[in-house]
This record gives sequence, structure tokens and C-alpha cells, in this order.
Amino acid sequence: MMAVLRRAMSMKHISVYLVFATAIQGLCSADVTKLAADDRKVLGNASRFHEVHSTSDLPSAIVALCAGDGGKIAEPGQKWTATDAIIDPTLPGKRLIWAAAGGDYYVVHYERGGIAHTYHILVAKLTNNAAKPKVVWSAVGGPFNDYAAFLQALRSGKLDDRLDYAH
Repeated sequence: MMAVLRRAMSMKHISVYLVFATAIQGLCSADVTKLAADDRKVLGNASRFHEVHSTSDLPSAIVALCAGDGGKIAEPGQKWTATDAIIDPTLPGKRLIWAAAGGDYYVVHYERGGIAHTYHILVAKLTNNAAKPKVVWSAVGGPFNDYAAFLQALRSGKLDDRLDYAH
């Protein structure tokens, strides 16, 4: 009789664990909440965008927007400060993974070092007449190998735009 009770209690514990695991997984997933429908439609048109893999292929105003106060962002594969331990103060705290340009829109995927190593997406619009780009949307998530992987993450809710993360 005791063995039957122990087994029943064990099954009850497993059921509770499964419920908690499912609930936690649901809490950890994010959804894109702040991206306007018109901008989402533009981003979804992959044929409009071409990837670039160097900051020199982007307007300096877009690079400055991503670089922030430090004014620099490392090229893909270059040395940068990936942690909060700054050994070389001349190295930037961010590094480009890839970017995509499409008309007035620029999508920049980069990584940011510090206490937490994070991956960011910044979407900006820079019209010919504007002196400064306008931030359309930003989120964290990734890393994404290319623009197609970014679009898949955008469609499946793998990006988090709930907080206003500093660029």
C-alpha cells in the first residue's frame, strides 16, 4: 500500500513540475508589440533589402545611432569589449553582425558587451532630406545569421521589444 501511495505522490510531483515548466516557458517568450504594421510590412519584403557586412557600407548617421556614446562599433570578426572587464579602453563595446539596407530603411544587427552579452536589432529610417535618422523600432534577440533569420524571428515572436533598451 505504501508503495502505491509513494508512486501516486511521485506522479503528482511530476505533474506539478510539468505545469511549472510550461508556465515558465510561456513567460520567457516575447512578442513584438511596438512595431507599426506599416513598418512590419516593409521589413517583411525581403527582396527590398540587401545585406551589408561593414560599417563603411552604411551611412555614418546610422552607424552613429548604433554606436552610441562611444562613437565606434567594431566590424564583424574584429576585436571588441565583449564583457564588463575593460582591458583595452580603445576597443568598442559593440560589434556589427550584419546590416541590411532597403530604400530609406536600415536594419542593423549587432552585439553589445558588458555584464550581459546581448544581441540587438535596430531599425532606422533615413530619408534623403533628413539630417538625422529616425529610430523606427528596436529589440533584443538573436544572434541571427542573416536577414532571412531575422524575419523568421520577427514572425515567430523571438524578439523582445517590451523594454526601451539603449542602442
